[in-house]
Amino acid sequence: MCGIVGIVAKSNVNQELYDALTVLQHRGQDAAGIVTFQDERFFLRKANGLVRDVFRTRHMLRLVGNVGIGHVRYPTAGTSSSAEAQPFYVNSPYGITLAHNGNLTNTDELAEEIYRTDLRHINTNSDSEVLLNVFAHELQKRGNLKPTEKDVFAAVSAVHKRVRGAYAVISLITGYGIVAFRDPHGIRPACFGKRESARGTEYMIASESVALSALGFELVRDIKPGEAVYIESEGILHTQQCAEYSQLNPCIFEHVYFARPDSIIDDISVYKARLRMGDHLAQKIRREMSIDEIDVVMPIPDTSRTSAMQMALNLGIKYREGFIKNRYIGRTFIMPGQSLRTKSVKQKLNPIELEFKGKNVLLVDDSIVRGTTCHEIVQMARDAGAKQVFFASAAPAVRYPNVYGIDMPAAKELIAHGRTTEQVRAMIGADRLIYQDLDDLITCAKEGNASIEHFDCSVFDGNYITGDIDQEYLNRLEKRRSDSMKKPQPKEEPSAQVPLDLHNDE
Repeated sequence: MCGIVGIVAKSNVNQELYDALTVLQHRGQDAAGIVTFQDERFFLRKANGLVRDVFRTRHMLRLVGNVGIGHVRYPTAGTSSSAEAQPFYVNSPYGITLAHNGNLTNTDELAEEIYRTDLRHINTNSDSEVLLNVFAHELQKRGNLKPTEKDVFAAVSAVHKRVRGAYAVISLITGYGIVAFRDPHGIRPACFGKRESARGTEYMIASESVALSALGFELVRDIKPGEAVYIESEGILHTQQCAEYSQLNPCIFEHVYFARPDSIIDDISVYKARLRMGDHLAQKIRREMSIDEIDVVMPIPDTSRTSAMQMALNLGIKYREGFIKNRYIGRTFIMPGQSLRTKSVKQKLNPIELEFKGKNVLLVDDSIVRGTTCHEIVQMARDAGAKQVFFASAAPAVRYPNVYGIDMPAAKELIAHGRTTEQVRAMIGADRLIYQDLDDLITCAKEGNASIEHFDCSVFDGNYITGDIDQEYLNRLEKRRSDSMKKPQPKEEPSAQVPLDLHNDE
């Protein structure tokens, strides 16, 4: 999962891009990058690390221009390397940079096609670089010295015909503006907003609406599946549907875990969806156990807090914060490597013993993926004196890999894959385990936007919405995504992996 942002303003956008990326930091902790444009030049800074660590004053001073895009990354395959930090760049045609959230499912086929047919070279293992080269090639085929909005939309249409998978994209075309588009299923989120200034209308595109509101932009709407939004450098907005077939099938896991609760995605309030998850989970708990057995409900901070509070209210059971979170430890879900995740859980959370001692505690988490966090936390609760530890998940059992840009890894690394609820309960060490039902989870999200007929729920039910995923593909993905492949790499000099005609100031 990654975060993307683009701004077309009437003054320098470097600070606002930085601020937007900090708001989207929850979507990626591995790397960050910003590119701006002024006086026929791109200015780029990208490297591994958090936003606050990648950008120093000397970098910000070099990121001049009223147009720019930014990206925060976390790796879904291979190593955690700054060579794959975004945005990526190609110099032909015009000079194009691109930032991408998602995962292409025909990357290998496209990479071969680009080499043999498009005569383009791919320098990394990133599918985002492949996507950039496909878009650049299709734009170059239009053959115009100055691209019009028709050229841009025709290129996006051709991208949709060649590319499969999930992609929310923001691209900056030298001297002309920003183009953003979503895949025909709208799996990954993207929205745009506007702001009136003394000099005119300014536009912003981002993965989540919270980035817009934090910078004073008014949310206009989500980008539709298959649609492209083109904003010229002067602030002229163009939109067009570019896919022959499109249907909104957004990823439901955005509402479970990834998105911030103060975001609105595809007209669904993430906060309200999580409240409803708490209500539905409470109803299942009533069916499966006596609530008299439970002394206290506790969330595992932070993502589960909204559901846990609502569940406690529904059940009429005391709610307490039993774990204190170290804010300076990142999200363990998106950390590469099992040993690092296990170590980070203990550093991230510390129990308040008086809330546990002698009590039957119901712990609530947003989901259970590998089971690493759950096992450690259940043991923490016992060590703090809990009499019994019950565990509830606001999401169903995660049994299948994600192929659309979330690092839910090889099936063998998913604790629920091929196991019953009772077997998972025993493995995490809980006295009882209750999962949300999938139908209830879908209801929780769909209530916010009844027009959505289907969500991508592949991690729960194994039904991949793009229809092109078979066991051979999953086997190849498993090799790339295994934890053994995600070895931390030595720090690299960012200037070593960007084109020479870009300025990436150290």
